[in-house]
Amino acid sequence: IKKLAAYVILAVSLTGHKEVLSIHIGENESAKYWLGVLNELKNRGVKDVLVICADGLSGMKEAVNTAFPQTEL
Repeated sequence: IKKLAAYVILAVSLTGHKEVLSIHIGENESAKYWLGVLNELKNRGVKDVLVICADGLSGMKEAVNTAFPQTEL
């Protein structure tokens, strides 16, 4: 038995439309892990992120500052 976390990335547009962008299964959190997740979203067409809401995920702040520097965390 292995403990894993499922991270759901949900987008809400300026008009209020909600869409699940991705679901990631991860064993650990780090800036490198989150940067990979955010870069994957960019490669799939996400151009800008206004706000990211996360509850203290390790490495998230560094990854957001690198991938989407104008984004508020």
